[in-house]
Amino acid sequence: MTQNAILLLQAGNAGMMNLVFIGAMIVIFYLFLIRPQQKRQKEQKTFNEGLQKGDEVVTASGIIGRINKLSETEATLEVSNKTFIRVTRSAISKEMTESFVSEGDDQDK
Repeated sequence: MTQNAILLLQAGNAGMMNLVFIGAMIVIFYLFLIRPQQKRQKEQKTFNEGLQKGDEVVTASGIIGRINKLSETEATLEVSNKTFIRVTRSAISKEMTESFVSEGDDQDK
């Protein structure tokens, strides 16, 4: 074979390696970015659907309160004695609520 033919064969393999590399990058993005985000969204949705009157929650902005009323889209929180605020249900944070509740359990011991 001539030298030009050998170079053309090598160039063909480089194109295939680029496709494999791009495919591997897509898989890595899916495994490390997209899949965990979908899992968190599913957990937040389940948490939101399981809210009940009397639960102590923390909003995304850091307001701590006890649920007084629930509707499909809103929750009324009692933040102090006879002080109520209305927030959207999506504003109630699962992560912040869980960390607040577990922190309170640690202080009780």
